[in-house]
Parts: sequence; C-alpha cells; structure tokens
Amino acid sequence: MARSQTAIGYAHVAKSFGRVAAVDDVSLDIAEGEFVAIVGGSGSGKTTLLRLTNRLIEADGGRITVEGEDVRGVDPVALRHRIGYVFQNGGLFPHLSVADNIGITPRLLALPAPEIAARVDELLDLVRLDRAAHRDRLPEALSGGQRQRVGVARALAARPRIVLMDEPFGALDPLTRDALAEDYCSLHRTLGLTTVMITHDMTEAILLADRIAVMREGRLLAQGAPAELARSADAYVAELLRAPRRQAERLNAALPQDGAA
Repeated sequence: MARSQTAIGYAHVAKSFGRVAAVDDVSLDIAEGEFVAIVGGSGSGKTTLLRLTNRLIEADGGRITVEGEDVRGVDPVALRHRIGYVFQNGGLFPHLSVADNIGITPRLLALPAPEIAARVDELLDLVRLDRAAHRDRLPEALSGGQRQRVGVARALAARPRIVLMDEPFGALDPLTRDALAEDYCSLHRTLGLTTVMITHDMTEAILLADRIAVMREGRLLAQGAPAELARSADAYVAELLRAPRRQAERLNAALPQDGAA
C-alpha cells in the first residue's frame, strides 16, 4: 500500500521528569496505515512518548502533530476521542459491563442509544467475542485474553483512524497472545488503521510491525524495517536483534526437524 500522508509526526520532542529526560529530542514520522512498534527496556521513554501523543501528559518541547494538526491546538478530550488507546491488561472499568465499557466513548459523544448498542454488537463480532455470552459480564468474569479483546473493542468504538497500544499482549499466556496479536493485525489491515504499539519484546515487534523504532534512555537510536535495523551500527540495537536469533536457534535445536510433534 502506498503511504504518503503522515498520521503522527514527532519533531524534536522532549519531556523531563525532574532531572530525568524521559524523551530526549525524538523525531519520528508515522505514515497513515502503518504499524509501528516502539521497542526499548524499562525507562527508555517509549510509554512516555505514547502518552504525549494524545496529551495524557504534555511535552516540554518540540512538536507533535496528529493528522497534520499540532496537538497543542486541539482540545485534549477531543483529541483522545479521535485516537484509540489500548492499555496493558485492558484497562477496563471494573464496575461497568462489557457493553458499557465498549460504549463509553460513543456515549460521551452523545450518540443515540440504538446506535451505541449496534456498535457494541458490531465490535464484539470484530474481536471474536460471543455477544450473548459476554455483553453483560463484568471484567472480573473474563479471562485475560477476553479482557484485552474488550479493550481493543473499546479503543475502536469511536471509529478512530489511529490506535495507540501500550504493551497490549505482554501479560497474556503465549497461545492467547499469539491469537490476539494475529487477530489485531487483521483488524489493522481490514480497517485501514494506523497503529503504534509499545513493546519490550523485539520478537513481537519483528513479527507484527511494518517498522520498528528503538529507544534507550529517552533517545531514538534507530528506526526501520527489521532488515534495515540489522544494518544498524548501534551496539544496543544489535543486542536486541540477537535475542530473537538466539531464541530461534534454541527452538530449532530443541524441536524435531521432521515436523513430528
């Protein structure tokens, strides 16, 4: 797919907490329809950068644009209604049913009740949750994977073109994680979304994203497709890429080579 329009632009963005530079002069453009993974360890600044995008926190310097608009000129609440946000563990309101969690943003936008109900049903179908079985459940009655599917549905409820995801699959068991990641990638393509995903897992980033941005200590060290990152001269980037290779080598050594289970 040809990509020419910038969905999110970061230009020399900076954010400090006290003496700690959480985001330090980061510049990065994300194209419409692109799936970008931002990778780095704890304290790298990746989650801070994500939260700056929809003004959950405010930048100290630089410029962030969403669909061509400087976010500083957009009402923060209106901005968040335009951008879907998926939290780790779903981030659901525990006292609200699945249907009410999904419908909360359309309700805040004053959409008619029948339209909200239809949208909830549509989204439950999209994230592969049975309507009758899940619509009226509270989050505590759901598995981790089900909660995360509801979190994805809620992020899509206002029909955003951009979705931000903060470690969305990290707390799930491997089988659930793999299935949900594959389902989300399908939604990303089908709905024509722009997705920015935060992860500490380079293997996950390689398998899911079109492009990977690597951060460390607030700085953007490298960005590009996996093959482009492999040519990076940065030692930290090289070490991150060695981890998936080592895992693949160990799997090949441990598993039968003839396809037998």
